[in-house]
Amino acid sequence: MNGEKFLSQRYIYNKTMKFLMGLSTAVISALALLFIIYIPMKGIPFISWEFLSTKPSFLNGTIGILPDIMNTLYIIAATLAIVLPIGVGAAVYLTEYASNKKLVAIIEYTSEALSGIPSIIYGLVGMVFFCEFMKLKTSLLSGSLTLVIMNLPTIMRTAQESLKTVPQSYREGAFGLGAGKWRVIRTVVLPSCIDGIITGCILSVGRIMGETAALLYTAGFAHELNGFLDGMLSSGATLTVSLYVYAKDNGEFEVAFAIATILMALTVLINLSASAVESFYKKRRNL
Repeated sequence: MNGEKFLSQRYIYNKTMKFLMGLSTAVISALALLFIIYIPMKGIPFISWEFLSTKPSFLNGTIGILPDIMNTLYIIAATLAIVLPIGVGAAVYLTEYASNKKLVAIIEYTSEALSGIPSIIYGLVGMVFFCEFMKLKTSLLSGSLTLVIMNLPTIMRTAQESLKTVPQSYREGAFGLGAGKWRVIRTVVLPSCIDGIITGCILSVGRIMGETAALLYTAGFAHELNGFLDGMLSSGATLTVSLYVYAKDNGEFEVAFAIATILMALTVLINLSASAVESFYKKRRNL
């Protein structure tokens, strides 16, 4: 009798948990479909070639987001160019060279604490340090340096975890063939974990593209079209900042939804490109 009661309770418990997990999946899928369908449905009718290829002109009332697209690409490229060598280098040192476990634990704890700080605090610190103390003024370079600090924990931790997944036998085999420490890291360890490093890049690009609060303080809202070097030293609005300005200050929600659609398309394009690179390196590693 007790056994039948136990089996009945177990059956009810399993069915309940299965229903709750299915409900959670359905809610998540519905929210994802809502974003994927609703935002493009509202934004695509406003998108045109003129909208994508011109800069805004308040004299004739035209709206263009080409400067915002270029500023977004500039700040992504500059941030990754700085944060990747620093983050991967720190991960290599902590995983392959550091022998003081207490120091490693302190650095890891500090990086985890940094990743939990609200972005608006990064913006305030970036404004005080980069814009005022370092005399960089409100510019894309100030915004990029602020985003470097924000994304450094993500790059460092993902690279570090990827390095830990490389089997120790790979290193021992390379050492047995007479390779030095750095040569082993460069030719054996890093190629074996390149997919994890690319994953960190994808996460960082997503955070860079979606950041608004920190850039409002450091990068500004200008809609001027500049080259890379001139643009990095000038104030400029990224797509997210521009979306905020059009929706919050100007009340032009059609433009905001159009920019949101462009952001979604850029995110998908970057993720597909990163996945293609990751697949290429996986195939190359398995040859």
